[in-house]
Amino acid sequence: MQLTHEENQFERKTFPITLVCDHIYFQQNIGSLFRISEAFGVENIIFLGKDIPLTPRKINKTSRSTHLHVPHQIIEENAALIEYLQKNDFEIIALEIASNSKPLKEVVIPQNKKTALLIGNEISGISEDLLEISHQIVHINMFGKNSSMNVVQAASIALYEITSL
Repeated sequence: MQLTHEENQFERKTFPITLVCDHIYFQQNIGSLFRISEAFGVENIIFLGKDIPLTPRKINKTSRSTHLHVPHQIIEENAALIEYLQKNDFEIIALEIASNSKPLKEVVIPQNKKTALLIGNEISGISEDLLEISHQIVHINMFGKNSSMNVVQAASIALYEITSL
C-alpha cells in the first residue's frame, strides 16, 4: 500500500549544504530545484545572477510549495558570491564535466565544514571564475552518446550521493 505524505517514516534532517545555481533561469528548473533541495535537506539555495524569475506563481507548479520552506537568496554578481563562499569557508564542489573533473563517487566531503554545491546554467554550465575557486570538480559518469543532462536531474544525483556519505 502506498503511504501518504503524513504516513512516511523518513527522518527529517538538514545538511550543511548550500546549492549554488549559476545563472539558472528556466522557471521549471528553479521550481524543481526547490523541490529536490527540500527533499534532500539542503540548508540554503543561492541563485546567482540578475533578474532571476522567482515569481512564486510561475515556479509553484514544479516546486509544490517547497519554495516557501527552503531558505534562499539572490546574489547578483560573481565577485560577491566568490567573496561570500570564501569568507564563510565553504568546501566548494562544482558539478561539471571538465578536463580536471573526477567522478562524483570520488567526492570528499570534509567533516565540520559547510559544502557549496555549484550547478551551472542550462546552456553554458558553470562559469570559469567559479570553476577556478572550486576545491573539487566532479562529474556524473554517463554511458550514452549525450554528454550532458538536465541541471535538476544532475543536481538530484549529486545531492543523493553527497547526503549518502
